[in-house]
Amino acid sequence: MGTLEFNDETIQALFGFEDAESEPIERLREYYFKKDTFTRVTADLPVRILVGHKGTGKSALFKVAIAEEKERNNLPVLIKPDDIADLGKSNENFLLKIRQWKIGLTRIIGSKVLNEFGLYTDSIGSKLGQFGIKLVTFITESIPKLKENIVLEPSQEKIVENFLKTKKIIVYIDDLDRGWEGKKDDINRISALLNAIRDIANDNPGLSFKVSLRSDVYYLVRTSDESTDKIEGSVVWFKWTNHEIFVLLIKRIMTFWGETPDEHILLETPQKHLSFHLEKIFEAKFQGKGRWENVPIHRILMSLIRKRPRDLVKLCSLAAQQAYASNSSIIKTCHLQSIFEEYSQGRIQDTINEYKTELPQIEKLIFGMKPTKKQRLTSDSYIYTTSELQQKIQNIKQQNNFNFVNGKSTTPKDLAQFLFKINFLTARKVLEDGTIQRKYFEENRYLSSTFVDFGYDWEVHPAFRWALQPDNIEDIFYNLSLSSDD
Repeated sequence: MGTLEFNDETIQALFGFEDAESEPIERLREYYFKKDTFTRVTADLPVRILVGHKGTGKSALFKVAIAEEKERNNLPVLIKPDDIADLGKSNENFLLKIRQWKIGLTRIIGSKVLNEFGLYTDSIGSKLGQFGIKLVTFITESIPKLKENIVLEPSQEKIVENFLKTKKIIVYIDDLDRGWEGKKDDINRISALLNAIRDIANDNPGLSFKVSLRSDVYYLVRTSDESTDKIEGSVVWFKWTNHEIFVLLIKRIMTFWGETPDEHILLETPQKHLSFHLEKIFEAKFQGKGRWENVPIHRILMSLIRKRPRDLVKLCSLAAQQAYASNSSIIKTCHLQSIFEEYSQGRIQDTINEYKTELPQIEKLIFGMKPTKKQRLTSDSYIYTTSELQQKIQNIKQQNNFNFVNGKSTTPKDLAQFLFKINFLTARKVLEDGTIQRKYFEENRYLSSTFVDFGYDWEVHPAFRWALQPDNIEDIFYNLSLSSDD
């Protein structure tokens, strides 16, 4: 094992890319950690809807699943936003939107399949736009005639042969939230799509759909359209524990050094026993102050991420860049400390970019949550009871006007629920044994119900605090409770 030089190539090979689209599939599969979510999404069922926050790895899961299907000579079809940009956008009523989706999706899927086979013609393409076509049956019956006039490559022959045996098409629809604004038209469009794929899958045995949706998009659709209760049983929530993300990091490090770890063994191993793998990359203990003094480095990393693998990629990559700048072969405490504010600002900017189309004044709401001078004198300046949180937001409202794009009301309770939904706030409860239980929106979407108080307090996530308190950063080390090993 040589001395590490944290140049850009090493950083990306070690920690990965922020987006799965940029990651070489070979490297992605080396360190990919499947979890039970992978098995549930790839199950041989008509409809699977993968729901999770941005940065949880939805696109990475699809990329690995598609690669495995291709290895088995199956027929995965990836549909991206550009393919369906014009579908479901008309002002027609809801039923006609569903019909438009059904016709459009059938045509797109059929065209992609026949192009993959090398059998597409304009003549057959025109027939794919017919309403009510049974796609799998239509393609199966069309193949013999199409092959009469076209000579296929051996690889195409193999795919066609396998399709004729299995009569299966697996459709992956990713990045549907691109351009999402949370407007009523956006909600209706996604609702119509979900209804359409359910109908198509029911009418076409062998045709199955895997759809990814951001959690806030699904939440708005699910709570705005009662017809979506029919697909709720097909939803798979993409949730990570800090321990799983830590295992993912360890697997990345081990595979970077050429090792072939067993992820099941890693999962069963306590974090304190896994942490020695980090010592090849990081200083063992965080040489900080207050509650952060002499704490194992993995506790620091896990406390600053929002249970999203992409957060960890960003945090480690920024620190590694600082290590490179100081010609260090390991990432030290000083490198992490120097990037906390930049990391925090980035997470706030990501959140604003992600949700400003839903709440245009989101920046004022987030920065309004900065502790007052009086709050900064307390040890829990970022922790609120439900009533304290609502009062804090009420004070912010007195200085600003807030308006959700979809017309939803903006009472303090509504805005508190929004902050919980976007992971700015986490629910927090001190248990009888003194340990702190934290809950995220996707773990219990109704904790911040405007009707029920579940007895949780609310805490501004540590990932945001340096950007909210740049003039008093030292206090954060003394006041912030670190994450437990979950």
